[in-house]
Amino acid sequence: MAEPSTTTPVGPDGQPARPPALAPLLIAYTLGRLLVAGVLVALLWSVGLVGIPALLFGLLLSMPVSFVLLRSLRERLTEALVARGEVRRRSKEELRARLKGSE
Repeated sequence: MAEPSTTTPVGPDGQPARPPALAPLLIAYTLGRLLVAGVLVALLWSVGLVGIPALLFGLLLSMPVSFVLLRSLRERLTEALVARGEVRRRSKEELRARLKGSE
């Protein structure tokens, strides 16, 4: 198994690149999911299905609809999570190397 490159990505200012901000993407994706669910529940209520069954059915339908409608946002969020994990992995490796004394 080939090991990933140990070179650090460089940003436009010459400093090490930082992963994209995670919080705005997470908030946007969560609000998008809630909006899709709310629209579907309202649509079911307008059709005549009311109460708990409409809420549950709307939430159930919102999963595949959100999967399709929020694809690009979900992919950006996934990329941000992967980049953040990579930064954390690299920093842990650097810390372990410094603790061992082999810089």
